[in-house]
Amino acid sequence: MGGTNPVYVQSMCNTDTRDVKATVRQILSLEKEGCEIIRVAVPDMAAAKAIGKIKRQIHIPLVADIHFDYLLALEAIRQGIDKVRINPGNIGSEEKVKAVVEACRKKKIPIRIGVNVGSLEKDLLAKYGSTPKAAVESCLRHVRILKKLNFKDILISIKFSDVKLMLEGYRMLSKKVNYPLHLGVTHAGTTFMGSIKNAIGIGTLLEEGIGATLRVSLTADPLEEVRVGWAILKALGLRKRGPELISCPTCGRTEIDLINLTKKVEKVLEKIDKPIKVAVMGCVVNGPGEAREADVGVAGGKGMGAIFAKGKVVKSVSEKEIIPALLKEIRKIVK
Repeated sequence: MGGTNPVYVQSMCNTDTRDVKATVRQILSLEKEGCEIIRVAVPDMAAAKAIGKIKRQIHIPLVADIHFDYLLALEAIRQGIDKVRINPGNIGSEEKVKAVVEACRKKKIPIRIGVNVGSLEKDLLAKYGSTPKAAVESCLRHVRILKKLNFKDILISIKFSDVKLMLEGYRMLSKKVNYPLHLGVTHAGTTFMGSIKNAIGIGTLLEEGIGATLRVSLTADPLEEVRVGWAILKALGLRKRGPELISCPTCGRTEIDLINLTKKVEKVLEKIDKPIKVAVMGCVVNGPGEAREADVGVAGGKGMGAIFAKGKVVKSVSEKEIIPALLKEIRKIVK
């Protein structure tokens, strides 16, 4: 992770980790959607002991989210966890930290330091307030503990619900450490507003070359987090997975039912996993140019559409024949 490796898409289960069946079912669904790393909450020993059973039934790296109790981290490690999310400054004595670090070192398990503005140390809040400077200093405290123990396999996240503060914090942190950074806007809200906030925050940093992995935090089904995460990466040209749909906004020149047509095409594309580009355009002004640049496209006219494939018009069809005609050309490419 980090360096020249791809930017990976993560999510977190909202199931009770102790319910192995439900947790595995959700993870398998997330895998199909493109989730590449999954995190689970470990609030008690029963949850920690469930990790082994979960791990044996899934196919992507599993991360344990630990707070305060080092014994939960040790049990998660025994159960075969792939990464531990724990802040070493919050788990007690140096001996407890050392026990976790040595267990991770022995099994080559990385540690993610995760600082959230909602749970900063009291002295840092008193000195700096809920600011990027406070969050960065909190991160560096945890890093210093691990460095003292000669542990270097570290990932860091520093999360705010305010996009501008999130950007400032990650930029500041990236100048002070050389560890992979996990990006996200925390407590971002529901799917609509949360997706916008994450796209701006995560997208801006990725374009600046900051970030090795991401989680789009939404008050929604985790599947939505993965979908939005991939959409961000595809929009920036950083990763390719599944189709890309290009469609124009409606205007007075549109002479077909573009909105419903686009929704139908989008539904069809959900069943395709190859990186094909499809354009659905509503008029003859910009439509032909956009459709020509896509793998498959349609440029609408008055109750009809010109079907494009690999830059050339292959036929003109009536409006009701557009979907079948597009499907035919798509199948030729993805077969």
